[in-house]
Amino acid sequence: MVNECNLNDVLVRPNTYDPEADDDKTTTTTWSSGPAAAMLGQFRDGATTRDSSMDVSTDGSGEVRRAKWGRSIEFLLSCVALSVGFGNVWRFPQVAMENGGGAFMIPYLIILFLVGRPMYYLEMVMGQFSSRGCVKVFDLSPLMRGVGVGQTLIMALILGFYSAVLSISVRYLIASFSSTLPWARCSSDWTNCVNSESLTRVFNSTTHRPSAEFYFNEDIIHSESIKESGVLGWPDYNLALCLLFCWICITVILIRGIRSSGKAAYFLAIFPYVILLVLLVQVCSLEGAWDGISFLLKPQWEKLLDVKVWQAAVTQCFFSLTISLGAVIVFSSYNNFSNNIYRDSMIISWLDTFTSLMSGFIVFGILGNIASITGNTVETLKETLKLGGPGLTFITYPDAIAKLEAGRNVFAVLFFLMFFLLGLGSNTGIVTTIVSGVKDRYPQLTDWKVVSVVSIYGFSTGLIYITPGGFDVLGVVNDYGVELTVLTLVILEIVTFCWVYGVNRICHDIKFMLDISTGIFWRVCWGFVTFTIIFTIWIFSMKNFTAHDVPDGLNALGWCLFALVVVQVPLWAVYAVSKRTETGLAKKIIAASHPTPDWGPESPSTQMQYKTEVRKRAEEKLASGKSIGTRLCPIFSE
Repeated sequence: MVNECNLNDVLVRPNTYDPEADDDKTTTTTWSSGPAAAMLGQFRDGATTRDSSMDVSTDGSGEVRRAKWGRSIEFLLSCVALSVGFGNVWRFPQVAMENGGGAFMIPYLIILFLVGRPMYYLEMVMGQFSSRGCVKVFDLSPLMRGVGVGQTLIMALILGFYSAVLSISVRYLIASFSSTLPWARCSSDWTNCVNSESLTRVFNSTTHRPSAEFYFNEDIIHSESIKESGVLGWPDYNLALCLLFCWICITVILIRGIRSSGKAAYFLAIFPYVILLVLLVQVCSLEGAWDGISFLLKPQWEKLLDVKVWQAAVTQCFFSLTISLGAVIVFSSYNNFSNNIYRDSMIISWLDTFTSLMSGFIVFGILGNIASITGNTVETLKETLKLGGPGLTFITYPDAIAKLEAGRNVFAVLFFLMFFLLGLGSNTGIVTTIVSGVKDRYPQLTDWKVVSVVSIYGFSTGLIYITPGGFDVLGVVNDYGVELTVLTLVILEIVTFCWVYGVNRICHDIKFMLDISTGIFWRVCWGFVTFTIIFTIWIFSMKNFTAHDVPDGLNALGWCLFALVVVQVPLWAVYAVSKRTETGLAKKIIAASHPTPDWGPESPSTQMQYKTEVRKRAEEKLASGKSIGTRLCPIFSE
């Protein structure tokens, strides 16, 4: 058994490391005088004056410094804009519908409490403490750096279809300026169509569908199954122009770095709630709305034994809070060192849950109204309507707006402007995560160059999803390249943070940073509960996974995406081990699992204090005879 003191002693002795062993670490410089020392307080307080996401010291050392949010409220609102977005308004109602409404709610709330909140707080802690992005944060264990690289690749996959959904919202926004909402009434060539603006029930018409559904599938995306047509088809030129507009907006917001996106968060985070609250009041007044809402809230206890429901709850939790995707780590890395992230994580996680429920009430209230008018039940609407992908959102919300007796055009404009802003917040957060991963590795690159390249990539991949068969591709990419990979990487992330680095050390880091003690709930979740839940669901998910009903080549592409993301872990592990100068494979692996010499707070003086404390704690453990095993069983110890 290796003694913990020996490990911690390695962590705090930079002079014993070969500089060639960690070629990607930043230079550690101790400043006691000169311009850099004078600027140190500014960096600590976040009072930097540059707009780029990385600043460079003026002492000639070339030391790269990370910019900070202008104010702590900008961080809070940016996280709200990131987390409270498409994951809530689009994805939550869709996943709830696919998994039986009330059957989904209980697992979802349990997962939020035992997995979502602990992981959200943990990622905030690691990002703020180290001032590193989702790749560089694995300086705490370079052996596992591939986890951060894989998370960045997942974000790149998500970016394509999130921007496509954003372009659809712009298309609806433009259509809302028509004198008559184009989805409110049926077209002559739509068979078995019911006007969405109608409040009159259609008897004996269980096969009828609202005009909003026809408008979305026939006029907007020209939906056509790849399996039936055999081709993907060409992008709709109207949506392509909308997609280009979206990427121009994202580029303009981010091209000057984190500070410009922080200012935009004031509007991106607050305005959507005004529209959602108004729409919720409108929906609750519709006939049959409460039948739909009760379907969402009514438990189906037998479904608790269905592992697919639990898997859906976990993945929705990750999408909703944007955890295990690197974004939370990146956003918190721009915080001041002493910012109260415990408070922020609680506010954001509860607000996220509230928004998901509010969106669920709106969508299922509208479904209840549609069921009442067409003579269906909410349970059968999934089969009656074509609700795949984002379709549920772009059918139910417009259907509700069409039923407004007055000001429907004005409200349609406001709603789709809100939806656009929500998506803009989510997409800017994703791009920020990718840009941070690139710039942490290549800090000499300027913001506008990285943002421009990412934007070109996002626009190019987004074109795929606005083709007639694009939603089939979206389903494959989402299930193979995102959901399965997120489940896999989050397990490795927990192992790295909580077991390799250690829950005990995390708690000491929190005490050093925030001067607060970590409660037993967080210790139990980080050390055991969260990992056990996710690992169990991952096993059953892999065992019960079924291929999509699409051409074999598309399923093969899905598995290739899964392999591309997951293979980053062993590849980067081999690279980290190969850079070590120790003799013997076992010693190389152990050394590669230790933090790099510069791991810790960004400020040189604060890092010096931190390393002194770590060394002192290691000596105390050595004297008490405690071993490395305390890192794996830290729940009841401080």
